[in-house]
Amino acid sequence: MTIEFLYLLLFIIIANAAPILIRALLNDHLNLAVDFGSKLSDNNRLFGAAKTWRGIFAALGAASMAAWFLDYSWETGFLIAIYAIVGDLLSSFIKRRLAMTASSSAPFLDQVPESFFPAFMMMHAFYLEISSVLLLVLVFTIIDMVMTYILYHWRVLRRAG
Repeated sequence: MTIEFLYLLLFIIIANAAPILIRALLNDHLNLAVDFGSKLSDNNRLFGAAKTWRGIFAALGAASMAAWFLDYSWETGFLIAIYAIVGDLLSSFIKRRLAMTASSSAPFLDQVPESFFPAFMMMHAFYLEISSVLLLVLVFTIIDMVMTYILYHWRVLRRAG
């Protein structure tokens, strides 16, 4: 693992953790849903209530600041956050089509898109090969599953249903 690998992993973790942290700090304040409550023909929400503008702005801000602080351009952090958000929204969209409730657990579907998209899209900027991208996704998945378990245990995260 190179330092670039570790920095990209860190930025992806920050982009994905920021919405959770801001929700823990603000609870239900400023939690306007990204889909504004829209439903598709399957009568399920587009993304669900857990995907909020507050979370998107937190991810964009946190990843941008982290990148700038670690001597990358803020734009690098911003792009990583955008790709992580797109991956997260895609997984939520798929989960809603499968009639899964918001915040329900879907191992791998919850981790792979939000880590693969930013890692793949930024691989050249971080001098990574595709094998390193796949390793990064695996490492992120393990970290996310362990942290999710811990955060549910500490009741920072709430179970669906």
